[in-house]
Amino acid sequence: MATPLAFGLALLVAVASIGHVSGGHVNPAVRIGLAAAGAFALRLVPAYVIGQVVGAILGALATWLTFGKPGRDEAALAATAPAPGVGGGTTFVVELLVTFVLVFVVVSVATDERVHPSLAPVAVGAALAVAVLIAGPVTGGSVNPARTLGPAVVAGDFSALWAYLLGPIVGGALAALLYHRFLAKGDKPA
Repeated sequence: MATPLAFGLALLVAVASIGHVSGGHVNPAVRIGLAAAGAFALRLVPAYVIGQVVGAILGALATWLTFGKPGRDEAALAATAPAPGVGGGTTFVVELLVTFVLVFVVVSVATDERVHPSLAPVAVGAALAVAVLIAGPVTGGSVNPARTLGPAVVAGDFSALWAYLLGPIVGGALAALLYHRFLAKGDKPA
């Protein structure tokens, strides 16, 4: 329970502190989803994604520096990997589904003017905590391509990497498209 809560609170803090600067997007699946839905300039996506991946690599290096050799060799810098007996296809589906929920929440509370801006950090942090709580035992609960790629690059552990990259991107794009196509066009409440 501590890990999902820590992830959710960390995202809550990030969104609350930098949301007004960059949108608080530390997850390429969110940025790519918004671009797919036409809610973010496609030309800016590469710069954001590169920044997110570089940040994840720097975070993995900081973890290695903090915990040393055991942190890298025994804990793989917290790189996500499927649970024993869980294949790449299952990892893809689970990551797609939990990222769909996360991005749906992000898009609904952070980009829709009908929602008060102060709600976004809490809702987004809670959505991540729930996603990690659900997916953690099966996939490690990445819900973020950069979060998987950073530790994977530094630790050299690329278990089911394709599923951790594609699942969240597809789930995020589907969530943003669904919200913007069917729900974002409603009238603002009086």
